[in-house]
Amino acid sequence: MQRPKILLFAGSIRTGSHNERFAGTLTKILALKEADVTRISLRDYPLPIYHGDDEAENGPPENAVKLARLFDTHDAVVIVSPEYNASFTPLLKNTIDWVSRIKQDDNGPLIPYRGKIFAIASASPGKFAGMRSLIHLRATLVSTGALVLSEQVSVGNAGSAFDEQDELLDERTRNMVDSFCDHIIEKARLHSVAT
Repeated sequence: MQRPKILLFAGSIRTGSHNERFAGTLTKILALKEADVTRISLRDYPLPIYHGDDEAENGPPENAVKLARLFDTHDAVVIVSPEYNASFTPLLKNTIDWVSRIKQDDNGPLIPYRGKIFAIASASPGKFAGMRSLIHLRATLVSTGALVLSEQVSVGNAGSAFDEQDELLDERTRNMVDSFCDHIIEKARLHSVAT
């Protein structure tokens, strides 16, 4: 059976980020389930704040093109989103905005969002577990034409949710995350066959 190609990253680059830890957890689980996982950090793809005049004058930044290429060449994209003021991070919004501007590279057309499988997750030290960020993130991705899975997962009390190897301590949460990963792989496989 074909190994689905899954791109995974957190919407935070803060040292010690709960969402970076959760991204690591998801990477391990998906890899054990025989997905071909590419985990990146947005730290490696710095972008200026999106500004239409800058784009008109200078064209899109090379890092936006690189990210669009990564989105395009994977069967699914998993985003692990922190919650800032009941929404997702400016870093993640800026990344989504820049990538949405990329239609091609030197090799031809790129389709980073339309018809692409996306899955969203979050981790937060708060009681809402980052769920409010996912509402806004889902709406933003849907507006780009992305196919956002209905299944999502959030980890609350994230400061004490992981052990030293970034394994989840709570059995119920582990089971939810395991099921979430199964859904991603299933939908990514179906999508890769259909396209």
